[in-house]
Amino acid sequence: MTSLKIAGVPEHFNLPWHIAIENKKFEAQGIDIAWTDVPEGTGKLCQMLRDGSTDIAVILTEGIIKDIAAGNNSTIVQVYVQSPLIWGIHVAAKSPYTTLQDIETGKVAISRYGSGSHLMAYVNAKNLGWDTENIQFELVNTLDGAVEALTDNKADYFMWERFMTKPIVDKGVFRRIADCPTPWPCFVIAVRNEILEKHLEKIEKMLTVINKTTSDFKNTDGIEKTLAERYVQKEKDIHDWLKITEWSQKKLDKNTFDKVQNQLFELNIIDKKTAFETSAG
Repeated sequence: MTSLKIAGVPEHFNLPWHIAIENKKFEAQGIDIAWTDVPEGTGKLCQMLRDGSTDIAVILTEGIIKDIAAGNNSTIVQVYVQSPLIWGIHVAAKSPYTTLQDIETGKVAISRYGSGSHLMAYVNAKNLGWDTENIQFELVNTLDGAVEALTDNKADYFMWERFMTKPIVDKGVFRRIADCPTPWPCFVIAVRNEILEKHLEKIEKMLTVINKTTSDFKNTDGIEKTLAERYVQKEKDIHDWLKITEWSQKKLDKNTFDKVQNQLFELNIIDKKTAFETSAG
């Protein structure tokens, strides 16, 4: 039995992994999968790949491409979710801000530097024609930290996946003032190169299992109810989310890689580019 450590965010996108683990699908292929939930998100996942505390990460596309360019010795082996991530732009419920123009010079709450909430703040600012040189950040680590920061006026707005924050909006803690979709597939699977070289056959078998699971996922009996219960969501919201979410069973293509990397370079988030051939395979 080959043991592999996998980490990802505790969000509905990753339920297929838990279903495959619970149904012993990996075990049947001689793979013992140890999953770790990482609420801090992509910045923490990049660190875990670097320090070896995970072998594999299900991670935001822009975050891992940035970190590979900065020296993370990992490879993107596949796209996991093909559809964009819909980032909700949130303010505190009692905030005076009601439009995007109101927050143009505001401080952004982010989980970590290098995280999606950090990188997408730049993408959103560029989309709106704002000055990206002077964006201010407040480090909050987790969603709970963002709630505290916005409520206590330590930050002015926070960007996070809109369906995962919907319960906080429904409770009257956050208000969502706009959305910002990623202009690329949102999640990929990245593997430390050391593990990829040592266990290539098992990694391929692992991908076969998860791809079969994601292919069948939307047709699973009672999946909307299961998702709603496990991730504390309303079934209607899960229904809406499933309609716009598409998993992938394909490798990352060069055009998409270049699109993400060029955007990061233009925003001065990375200062050098890395070759597609050494970053994805």
